[in-house]
Amino acid sequence: MDCDSLCDFTRNYACSALPAVKALERDVLGCDYGGTSWTTREEARHIMSSLELHSGSRLLEVGSGSGWPGLYLCAETGCDVTLLDMPLIALEQAKERASQDDMLGQVSVVNGNGTSLPFADAAFNRLSHSDVLCCLPEKIEMLKECRRVATADARMHFSVIEPATGLMTADHERVVDAGPPFVEMPEAYIEMLRKTGWALIERVDITQAYGVTLQNEVAALRQHSEALLDAYSADELRDMTEHRENGMNLAIGNMLQRFVYVVNASI
Repeated sequence: MDCDSLCDFTRNYACSALPAVKALERDVLGCDYGGTSWTTREEARHIMSSLELHSGSRLLEVGSGSGWPGLYLCAETGCDVTLLDMPLIALEQAKERASQDDMLGQVSVVNGNGTSLPFADAAFNRLSHSDVLCCLPEKIEMLKECRRVATADARMHFSVIEPATGLMTADHERVVDAGPPFVEMPEAYIEMLRKTGWALIERVDITQAYGVTLQNEVAALRQHSEALLDAYSADELRDMTEHRENGMNLAIGNMLQRFVYVVNASI
């Protein structure tokens, strides 16, 4: 479910269709779309409100995976959504879910990279991405591309996992090991946003909720451990649980943090 160094996206999306993995996702995130971010249903509702989504909004979700939360946002608000990601299996699952939910007329599915978006300038007035930048080394490039395809009045919402500032070297190394593969930042996100044409509306610390989500996942991994052997080997399941526990302890200790940023396009 996380985009960390243990993650094989293609395999994870293949496994996400299995009943035990769906049950795990429902327990942890409150959905069963096959999500790979840490976005809960409550957080998805915050995306709706902060972006002021409605019928007529043109939403781009970068790193959409199999459609969580983009398809949910579309269903709840009536907005049009373009889902962009690279694993074809995830996009196929998103398209199938959109068809099941009778939303194909509002949903576009595009295979592409967040650092080179295959869209015209000013194509979207709303953008979102969930825990994508912390899995990507080209953070500045993606923020620039998001600004290029955004209208002058666009808003963007994203969540991201960050190391706490001022950590001792040993603690910083623990955070890097437990976090997503590119959790380290070249500079603060606020500064990167300023340099790429975005103005901050709000920055919300959701580390406490992230720690609870990790606790829920550790509990669910144990609860569903026998059924999850259909998807993972015993060694993989043990390593996954241990990795999540490490992240949980660091989040509870406020060393591995998670934030939501809401921004608008600056002129």
